[in-house]
Amino acid sequence: MEKSFNEASFFQRHPLVKDFLSLILFVGTVALGTFLLNSFVFRSYNVVGQSMENTFLNDDRVIVNRLRVSWSHFLGNEFVPERGEIIVFANGDSSGPLTCAAPINIDDQFLIKRVIAFPGERVQVKDGVMKIYNDEHPEGFVYDELWRKSENEGPKAHTSGEVDVVVPAGELFVSGDNREGGYSYDSRNGLGTVPFCRVAGPVSFRLFPLQRFKFF
Repeated sequence: MEKSFNEASFFQRHPLVKDFLSLILFVGTVALGTFLLNSFVFRSYNVVGQSMENTFLNDDRVIVNRLRVSWSHFLGNEFVPERGEIIVFANGDSSGPLTCAAPINIDDQFLIKRVIAFPGERVQVKDGVMKIYNDEHPEGFVYDELWRKSENEGPKAHTSGEVDVVVPAGELFVSGDNREGGYSYDSRNGLGTVPFCRVAGPVSFRLFPLQRFKFF
């Protein structure tokens, strides 16, 4: 026997309310999914400036792999990128040394640089060449050749500045690929070293422009 109007459920009597609540639930689910993806899986950034030329150009859109960082934190460890990887990291309000005192937030300034050296390693820039000294290479080595894929990609041949520093515990020495003159603000010339806790993640691929799409 069919229910009378009075016996019908609220949503049967008010189908527009049901449709509206379904829409709200759908929008909320999409928003939550987007938030979780951006926070723990992938996040996109626009490259600004010339510091990473010729590997990245101004307005390139890159996708950062947050999953590796999230997994490391889930295991109770700091995320440590590999040497030569290109990372995006939070520079805070750019008003002082980078610290772990405050969590990364959307108001931070984010920078993109290449990982050069790790805690305990010595980095020297002299006569246009960047060398890394560690226990395996006490005489120092130039690692750029492994990153320089061609004249149009990877670190430029000349590195400006005079640097001789040992990387502190829990931090990274980073540099842009465009190291000529003052194009790149990095660990060589004022930025200082970057704490592991400030790393948003390694660049996974370049999304735009489409004709330059590439995995890293």
